[in-house]
Amino acid sequence: MINGISLPVRHGPEALPKKICTLLRIPEKALLSYTILKQSLDARKKSAILYHYTVKAAVKEESKVLKRCRGSQVSRYEPVEYRAPEPGALPLSHRPVIVGEGPAGLFAGLLLAKAGYRPVILERGEQADRRKGRVQAFWDGGPLDPESNVSFGEGGAGTFSDGKLNTLVKDSAGRNNEVLRTLVRFGADPEILWQQKPHVGTDRLIRIVTGMRQEIERLGGEVRFGFRVEHLSLREGALASVSGTKRDEAAPGGRSSFSLDCEALILATGHSARDTFSKLLEDGLRMEPKSFAVGLRVQHPQSLIDRDQFGEQEAEFLSPAAYKLTAKSSGGRGVYTFCMCPGGYVVNASSELGRTAVNGMSYHDRASGTANSAVIVAVTPEDFLPYGEGPLAGLKFQEAMEERAFRAGGGAIPVQRYGDFRESKVSEGFGRFSPCFRGGTRFADLRPVLGETLSRAFEEGMEQFGQKLPGFSDPDTVLAGVESRTSSPVRIPRGEDLTGSVPGVYPCGEGAGYAGGITSAAMDGLRCAEAVIRRFAPCPGV
Repeated sequence: MINGISLPVRHGPEALPKKICTLLRIPEKALLSYTILKQSLDARKKSAILYHYTVKAAVKEESKVLKRCRGSQVSRYEPVEYRAPEPGALPLSHRPVIVGEGPAGLFAGLLLAKAGYRPVILERGEQADRRKGRVQAFWDGGPLDPESNVSFGEGGAGTFSDGKLNTLVKDSAGRNNEVLRTLVRFGADPEILWQQKPHVGTDRLIRIVTGMRQEIERLGGEVRFGFRVEHLSLREGALASVSGTKRDEAAPGGRSSFSLDCEALILATGHSARDTFSKLLEDGLRMEPKSFAVGLRVQHPQSLIDRDQFGEQEAEFLSPAAYKLTAKSSGGRGVYTFCMCPGGYVVNASSELGRTAVNGMSYHDRASGTANSAVIVAVTPEDFLPYGEGPLAGLKFQEAMEERAFRAGGGAIPVQRYGDFRESKVSEGFGRFSPCFRGGTRFADLRPVLGETLSRAFEEGMEQFGQKLPGFSDPDTVLAGVESRTSSPVRIPRGEDLTGSVPGVYPCGEGAGYAGGITSAAMDGLRCAEAVIRRFAPCPGV
């Protein structure tokens, strides 16, 4: 393995193998093959932008080359191969159940299916293709379906996002690579295996998650759509069954009840399943409030970000550029950008009637011409005190903010120029560029939506970001609200065996407070499935 190979950003295909041979001090014919393990872009010097590579190489007389060149830059390649654990011995009377078919639930389900456990996945929303149509109809002005929308349905909230796959989770078990390889297997570009900041895109994620579900079904698993889990039933202190309601057009109100026996339940609801949190708390599943962050989506011309990040000379060649910014307000609150979408859209991500939330999304080509990200301000349980002191106080804080956003926009996305936000006045129109939205918009004052304390912190952060990226705090920057679901407002505590306060329940992914994006949620899904495998024997005959 060779680390720290640096090449000019416009290098040709012959430059990398030539550099490998130079570093290994071998003739080109001695290089049998090479594979890129990691590629990152270094744009700190606009006059000399570089690609940094880590590669693995197969060479003739490997031992001699290693002995001659081994050091901090050259070492023997020792891959970390992901391996599922050996099955446990405890018999299952019923198939494992997974609540939610987002990244955590999908990867947990796929691993269990491959290991012979024939899991049942209960998803409150619809299949990805039907969900896509329903979401588009809502964006076009139709009614919101509280059960199938940007947050709920096959693939989870990540399906309608940029599909970013970078994560800061330490990975000694190879789960990250397993997630990326699986996504490639089902249709993602192979480049995600080595890019520093890989992404897939909403248009491709829909096809990928559909393929993963079909593989789970082929292996004996089952995915049931329209099933909303509402209650846990216990027997002798341990999980005995789950119950709730399911979509049933023939039943009064379009829903009927269901109950499903199970001893192992992976709870991967996602961060927006507020009704599920409330009901499971009543059933005795312990939860606690968790700090998170809220703010507004900001939009800029992508060309502005490209020039800021890459300089005038390389801006068009390297577009679209991303950014990640942090600041601290005078009151000590952290302010930072989140879920940056190059060449993307701001979307109406509402999932509840009378409440408005936004998110960012990009297609695979990132070609909208507009950059967006959430600029968010940290909030803590102290901010939730007006809404109570229980585990769900943060959830109620979110709900109140989304209700203000709904009223401000009249059900559409409330929007405002940043210059008008500073003066707390409703904008009369957009400025020098046209923003990109999915869903209707309405001009409004967003300061009352955030509240004055958070608005001041947001404004201070924007001004600091403008010092780092010229033009970021331009008065014509377009704001949209409200970005309230950056992460779950609760954490469901779990022990070393990954079970929660109810034996047999495995809190998992973003909704349970153990992930912060597609990749980390998928990795946590693998962890929870591994915990089930270690404890229980496969159940092909159940």
